[in-house]
Amino acid sequence: MNENAIKTQFVVCIKNENYAASLEVRKIYQVIPDSKAIEHHMMRVIDESQEDYLYPENYFVPIDLPKVAEDIFSISA
Repeated sequence: MNENAIKTQFVVCIKNENYAASLEVRKIYQVIPDSKAIEHHMMRVIDESQEDYLYPENYFVPIDLPKVAEDIFSISA
């Protein structure tokens, strides 16, 4: 039985211009699926405030984590 119908996605921040308090370059963040955000080239990310906000998608690069690391980085809803 699959508890998560949608695979958890992670990204690494490569830019934080205008968002230095919210994003750290070279840090891994969890993405919240948001089809409307994608249409506008944005990404919904759980940031340093532990809340999800929209950021430009070009501030991040998608990454694949091993399962054990994914469990550690996942933020439970």
